[in-house]
Amino acid sequence: MIDIVKELNAVHRETGLKTMPGGEGRTVKLRRSYDAAIEDVWEAITNPDRIRRWFLPVEGDLRPGGHYQLKGNAGGKILRCEPPRVLEVTWTMGPKDDENSKVEVRLSVGEDEQTILDLEHAAIVPPEMWSDYGPGAVGVGWDLTLLGLALDLRGIYIEDKDAWGQTPEARQFIIGSSVDWGAANQAAGASAADAQKCVENTTKFYAPDPPPAT
Repeated sequence: MIDIVKELNAVHRETGLKTMPGGEGRTVKLRRSYDAAIEDVWEAITNPDRIRRWFLPVEGDLRPGGHYQLKGNAGGKILRCEPPRVLEVTWTMGPKDDENSKVEVRLSVGEDEQTILDLEHAAIVPPEMWSDYGPGAVGVGWDLTLLGLALDLRGIYIEDKDAWGQTPEARQFIIGSSVDWGAANQAAGASAADAQKCVENTTKFYAPDPPPAT
């Protein structure tokens, strides 16, 4: 059983602006701590056998300058890999590298030897997409990813992630994450009405209402 409220509250969320090669980009930033040594967290986010346990299978030339591909998801170029502190990659849903979409993960040692993970996803986003979904469009996905990492570091393995994603537990987490990203959006300057519209659209995308019983 996962303590959904505790897992949601473990993450600090922000959204903002960042200059990208192609113009002004948007950012989502997440921070949370893990009760694990920095070397263990680093291995979990860079070792292909570990990554497939909590995220997705990954393949490619997994070294600086090489390319990676997550099964059924993003791929890109490995820009920086500085063990056990910094990993930066391009993040593209297509065949070409896109310098206008990057993910950077930084690890540091916190209190009581905890590991603090800071993740920033910066990208140029179509205005209509940001207007409709805001930071939750990718923020909810990253929340789910960091939850998977937290469970793996505790030795908890969800074998069928798709099936878990249909559970009431997952739905509660997704809805809570969407609401929290709405709060981050409003804190960054969005109106309450615009932030709420994004929350509703994001929630419908990630956790649509179940079909009526027959």
